[in-house]
Amino acid sequence: MTHSLSSVHPGARLGNNVEVSPFSTIEKDVEIGDGTWIGPNVTIFNGARIGKNCRIFPGAVISAIPQDLKFKGEVTTAEIGDNTTIRECVTINRGTSDKLKTVVGSGCLLMAYVHVAHDCQLGSQVILANCVNLAGHVEIEDYAILEGLAAVQQFVKIGTHAFITGGSLVRKNVPPYVKAAREPLSYVGINTIGLRRKGFSNEAIMQVEDIYRTIYVRGYNVSNALVIVEQEAPASPEKDRIISFIKSSVNGIMRGSSNA
Repeated sequence: MTHSLSSVHPGARLGNNVEVSPFSTIEKDVEIGDGTWIGPNVTIFNGARIGKNCRIFPGAVISAIPQDLKFKGEVTTAEIGDNTTIRECVTINRGTSDKLKTVVGSGCLLMAYVHVAHDCQLGSQVILANCVNLAGHVEIEDYAILEGLAAVQQFVKIGTHAFITGGSLVRKNVPPYVKAAREPLSYVGINTIGLRRKGFSNEAIMQVEDIYRTIYVRGYNVSNALVIVEQEAPASPEKDRIISFIKSSVNGIMRGSSNA
């Protein structure tokens, strides 16, 4: 249902049972999946690709052009997966020639005043609390949580099931399964509560903790710690993911903490 006080371009492609509230604007090159609710005063620009059963709250701006002086008007998109909630005044910019798209996965929650810049790639079930700001080209893997007012530098990657405390400045990659806090951002343990909530066994959690104790607590440099982990840690999907993440982190991972 499209309210008479909204502006929806006739070329926009809206699925079944899409509701568009008053004073919202939807441009031509937009696709919205079945059952999605668009609240009042939402602006959805060309290039938006929005999934099914999403909820987009007042003041949100989806698929505005990038805030990047290198952008030359190339055709790009901003893609949002199914069952994602976008709260008040969230801004999601579309991509540039780098990745050609900005992506927010399925089942995500972006709370009020979050900003997702161009070419960011968010997995599924990601939670960004109020006023989180992501610079361009940031990657966040599935199930990661960033508390309010966290700010993430461009090209940073945050691993699956990571938990970053409120007000953090994220300048280095954050590996999977960890908790990150303090200034500068540091390892303060693993995300035990989050892993238990997601069904990880006690054995798997202990193995992850042992791996990060080697990496962050025992005084090795990262390269030597990885050799020890590869040789001594029991085989597991979590071990493989941690090693792969750290080896691919060309610009390094966040520091350890002597108090972890």
